[in-house]
Amino acid sequence: MGDLELLLPGEADVLVRGLRSFPLREMGSEGWNQQHENLEKLNMQAILDATVSQDEPIQELLITHGKIPTLVEELIAVEMWKQKVFPVLCRLEDFKPQNTFPIYMVVHHEASIINLLETVFFHKEVCESAEDTVLDLVDYCHRKLTLLVARSGHGGPPEEEEGCQDNTPMQELQKQAELMEFEITLKALSVLRYITDCVDSLSLSTLSRMLSTHNLPCLLVELLEHSPWSRREGGKLQQFEGGRWQTVAPSEQQKLSKLDGQVWIALYNLLLSPEARAHYCLTSFAKGRLLKLRAFLTDTLLDQLPNLTDLQSFLAHLALAETHTPKKDLVLEQIPEIWERLERENRGKWQAIAKHQLRHVFSPSEQDLRLQAQRWAETYRLDVLEAVAPERPRCAYCSAEASKRCSRCQNEWYCCRECQVKHWEKHGKTCVPAAQGDRTK
Repeated sequence: MGDLELLLPGEADVLVRGLRSFPLREMGSEGWNQQHENLEKLNMQAILDATVSQDEPIQELLITHGKIPTLVEELIAVEMWKQKVFPVLCRLEDFKPQNTFPIYMVVHHEASIINLLETVFFHKEVCESAEDTVLDLVDYCHRKLTLLVARSGHGGPPEEEEGCQDNTPMQELQKQAELMEFEITLKALSVLRYITDCVDSLSLSTLSRMLSTHNLPCLLVELLEHSPWSRREGGKLQQFEGGRWQTVAPSEQQKLSKLDGQVWIALYNLLLSPEARAHYCLTSFAKGRLLKLRAFLTDTLLDQLPNLTDLQSFLAHLALAETHTPKKDLVLEQIPEIWERLERENRGKWQAIAKHQLRHVFSPSEQDLRLQAQRWAETYRLDVLEAVAPERPRCAYCSAEASKRCSRCQNEWYCCRECQVKHWEKHGKTCVPAAQGDRTK
């Protein structure tokens, strides 16, 4: 592991060996919280190892101990909890928490797992070690991206806003969950792209799921059309990177964004891989959708991704080719089972689970909260957090690279004193000294 270590090799091995799946009813419990902390440590160590481009022991341990399927099941379990239990919990009349930190940990759990999967799925061996659960992961990514496209037609992603003093703790939590959901979806896009890198070694059932059941190439075309990670604000182009909207300098606007690049690479893999081409039925609908890509294949784009010249040639041939009717052959194939199994086990129990968690999980004593906060302070060391940040901090006022932090709350960053003064009218309303902030969360 690197110079900055969060875990020693022996510690990482113990944490990976101990990973297991939890029933929905136990989410937020003491044992679950311990595993969540362990996952955060593994997550940060994996990012540190990938950042310094050295051997990645976390990835190797997950493969050795067969824990990728466990992570996929935990990911889908917390997704189901957020869809089925969390809304019920919010509607309970006697649920008025003064501190939402324990619930936030469960909501954040999905982000922790998808972030770890994004880091390790860069390696093809990880995809292979997922075994049959890669089908469940493909379905998970499809659900996320379908919702992203749907929301793009109704106002786009939620705004990143300063805290409002009139909001209740639960209203603030729901706002944070919405923004987090957007970030999770973008991580799912990256995971899906890494799965398409392995398209030549995927099972026939997985290929069929990606190309026939979900028609992922057409979904990816819609993502390029909507580009939900880009927007115009006040006449300026902004892109969502590093967990926030950032203004793109005019000189950088022709540069391909990371997320657009992921979509193009996934399309390249799904349309030009020999295995995928042999199983993708090019119907008239698919042909019409795919030919829309020609408008995006500019000289500027081809200079940045030269391999897309092959995709351009494929589309030129497709424009002249005849389409096919969907095949109706009887094919015996595997189907994803995690979501269906969890739903079957918990159907009709959502309210009972919510009430159980209200009484036994999400109503902690002050002492329990202090102990939990102390453990998290030990996990989230400042030097580690700065090292795993996706990029250098940006000025809260002008979005330039920042090196100075607000001395009062330690949260906002600035490039110079002048920007901090100009931003104070807005930031001053929510700026709380760090010590007080820990007590009021």
